[in-house]
Amino acid sequence: MESEFDQEVVEQIKRHIDEHGLGHYQKLPPERKFCPMLGVSRSELRKALAKMEADGLIWRHVGRGTFVGARPVHNLGDVDFLCQLTNPARMMDARMAIEPELARLAARDGSALDVDDIRACNLRCRTAREWRSYEAWDNHFHYAIAKATHNKVLLYLFDTFNVVRRSVVWEQARSTKGPKPDHFSFDQHDAILRAIEARDTKGAALCMREHLRSVSERVLPAI
Repeated sequence: MESEFDQEVVEQIKRHIDEHGLGHYQKLPPERKFCPMLGVSRSELRKALAKMEADGLIWRHVGRGTFVGARPVHNLGDVDFLCQLTNPARMMDARMAIEPELARLAARDGSALDVDDIRACNLRCRTAREWRSYEAWDNHFHYAIAKATHNKVLLYLFDTFNVVRRSVVWEQARSTKGPKPDHFSFDQHDAILRAIEARDTKGAALCMREHLRSVSERVLPAI
């Protein structure tokens, strides 16, 4: 039987994920570091992690670590292989080819709960105080749009290229600790959200395309 203490440890882990802005497929600290951070024993931590894994909140891979989110259906070996074949410019091409269509379908097929999820992620982006947190919630925002399509095949494809995208690392110069109130993505995310809320399929696709074009213009010249 689950004890109140086990649930308290689960809540501690959830707070850690939230406070550090950890997104889908990002790793939790290894057990030897996580236990003293939470003030629990290894057996207590493992009980909490087992419950979270059963609930689909995390997944564990022997030799790799513990990751946020439900276990992906793709093969991590395939992802590693794809990472070796691509670069940031190619990843932006992939995003431009896929994500506007995901936004269009989200506007057509997304439920009220899906829209609430997208809206919540958008708010967390705006209130992020550090770049790491902003980037994690930005990832949640785009994932929520993909999920709102209710198309398992497209979500699988998005999952795969999104993991590859997050693995293809490039340095960006940051002059501030976090995004400024007038960060360009905020208004663009708002426009995407409004189009999806209004069931404006064409507008959602156009707003997503414009957003990705702005991201590309800011990111690729710095590579």
